[in-house]
Amino acid sequence: MKTLLVVGIGAGNPEHITIQAINALNRADVLFIPDKGTNKADLADLRREIIARYVTNPASQTLSYAVPKRDAANPDYGAGVDDWHTALAERFSSLLEAVPAAGAGAFLVWGDPGLYDSTIRILERLRTSHEFDVEIIPGITAVQALTAAHGIALNRIGEPVHITTGRRLEKVTDDTVVMLDGQTAFTHADPDLEIFWGAYLGTPDEITIAGRLGDVSAKIIETRKSARAQHGWIMDTYLLRKPN
Repeated sequence: MKTLLVVGIGAGNPEHITIQAINALNRADVLFIPDKGTNKADLADLRREIIARYVTNPASQTLSYAVPKRDAANPDYGAGVDDWHTALAERFSSLLEAVPAAGAGAFLVWGDPGLYDSTIRILERLRTSHEFDVEIIPGITAVQALTAAHGIALNRIGEPVHITTGRRLEKVTDDTVVMLDGQTAFTHADPDLEIFWGAYLGTPDEITIAGRLGDVSAKIIETRKSARAQHGWIMDTYLLRKPN
């Protein structure tokens, strides 16, 4: 039976990759590289750098595939994501055909496959039409890279941590990590909160800003806008917490 390896590759630093991940990549007959277009070529290039640095299996091959875009204009977010996942499942189905019988294919997943990534869910959609095993290899997340960059602990003693998206950011009652915030939802949060913000975490382009939200919010917005214009894309994550 074919095996699909879903390999977490970390938040941007090639040295984030674990020994377990390196061993998994070297088991793969085919290494899948997502192509999100010219503006996000850096993301594909990092995967290629990881393969060049760590994969020593001479029989392995790389296979690039175009990632369909989600219809961001769809007013029904859930339906839009479902349509997008359906399109990705069709793409994954064709990728599976490239894996030899009893062989292995590897998806190189940014961060960790279990945190705000849908590769596992999309593969589950193929279960009705394909037979394969799945192995998950965890990776360093942007959350870990964020706290390391700021030199802080994620949780406070005996206190919970909430992880959400910008779309679902509401009143902050616990220390709250926000991911996938294209709407800069922090602008609507309590200005007396502390924010620890980071973009391109783990990469040479890493940017971090921290302070009282009301004091640094405008700086984050301007920095984010400038960085996006420079790179064509941005990945940022932040922690909001009430001051002690």
